[in-house]
Amino acid sequence: MGVTFTAEEQKIRSARSSKMILLFAMVSMFMMFAGLTSAFIVSKSRVDWLKDFQLPTAFYVSTVLIVACSVTFHLAKKAIQKDNRSLTMMMLLATLLLGVSFVVSQFEGFGQIIASGYYMTGQGSSITVTFLYIIAFMHLLHLAGGLISLLIIIYNHFKQKYNSTQTLGIELGAMYWHFLDLLWVLLFLFIYFFK
Repeated sequence: MGVTFTAEEQKIRSARSSKMILLFAMVSMFMMFAGLTSAFIVSKSRVDWLKDFQLPTAFYVSTVLIVACSVTFHLAKKAIQKDNRSLTMMMLLATLLLGVSFVVSQFEGFGQIIASGYYMTGQGSSITVTFLYIIAFMHLLHLAGGLISLLIIIYNHFKQKYNSTQTLGIELGAMYWHFLDLLWVLLFLFIYFFK
């Protein structure tokens, strides 16, 4: 005879499963970036490695923007836990604005690299810049997933699907954004200190 669960128990089990799936996905993403950074370290011994390459100033700005995203998403989560719907919406929209600003500043950074005469491929390219492009671009791809999920969360919040007893979507979104934030800060520090 099967075990039956109450609706509340089923909700808790479903939330735990969703968080575990997201955690496994984040660990696999982290491993991919660990592989890229390992290749970056190994490639430093190449003769064409740029020893004097400077990170574009836009990457410093984007780092501040993504940390701000984590703060606003955290505030959105805290607001919905108190059933403050208007503050939740304001913080979710602020996160979206900051996230889009992060993307814009990343592309500005790519523009600054090109303006300095460095390219990802072809004449004028170097393995240093190629790795930087790949690492930043892969992070942007994962961030695109975060922006899509954030739009879904904003839509669901607008449809009043979240409240102090139903916060799973916002919790999962916040977990992912905090991961993207931490990942970018680690990548930025890695590139800054190991270039």
